[in-house]
Amino acid sequence: MQPLANVTPIKRAGAIQVQNVGQVFKTSGSEVTALADVSLDIKPGRFVVLVGPSGCGKSTILNMVSGLMPPTEGEIVVDGRTLRNVTRDVGYVTQQPNLMPWRSLIDNVAFPLEIAGIGVAERHRRARELIKLVGLGGFEHARPGELSGGMRQRANIIRTMIYEPKVILMDEPFGPLDAQTRQIMGNLLLDLWSADRKAVLFVTHDLEEAIALADRVVIMSAGPSARIIGDWRVPLPRPRDITEVRLDKAFHDLHREIWDALKDEVMKGYAQSTKIAG
Repeated sequence: MQPLANVTPIKRAGAIQVQNVGQVFKTSGSEVTALADVSLDIKPGRFVVLVGPSGCGKSTILNMVSGLMPPTEGEIVVDGRTLRNVTRDVGYVTQQPNLMPWRSLIDNVAFPLEIAGIGVAERHRRARELIKLVGLGGFEHARPGELSGGMRQRANIIRTMIYEPKVILMDEPFGPLDAQTRQIMGNLLLDLWSADRKAVLFVTHDLEEAIALADRVVIMSAGPSARIIGDWRVPLPRPRDITEVRLDKAFHDLHREIWDALKDEVMKGYAQSTKIAG
């Protein structure tokens, strides 16, 4: 895989404002307040990571910002416009690649351009550029079943980037991968992001991963009625190698500070999930 360190950053518009948002779910005749009065402002070109205990509503926030789920209360603004439904301005990278098994890698990556009506020659040209950029050159005609988990997730990421959304949402995209592959994918993601700075909202359970990737780490309380309880700026310089940066004293100091605020919420979330399972 070729390094992308020499790619010139390109500033693009794109920002996310989550304003006093709440989400209430109705189940079996009762109401559960999943999120209460959540506000979050992500400036253009910033990489923000959301961390919190299981069940705190992190993925619910992504689903609302993507336009898949309207908030019960409050407002979401993307790139200066109130979000009403799904829009191509928002790219959403899910935990599972969800590639079409009967299609080749190049046709999977190019699929969003096909939907947009772009001709086969042009969409394949753009897909080849991205495939080469993430080190998958030579696999253009391979089917997903012939690729490793990390290779499939690279395809998942560039399939979202190919249609150039203004903001990108990522829901634990490295969750199914082993530790070594996660680090490789993390560096790859930072290289891609630095080449075309978009506003990113990334969800993970892994606090180390969050600090290594982010400009800001935002933490949430346990649910129900989950809310944002902390917001830390990450002072580590860029560009970063997410393996090397974990050896930095500033990294460990920040990890300790955030974990001190997060650990009680994690235990509350674990206790609630155990109670529900029982």
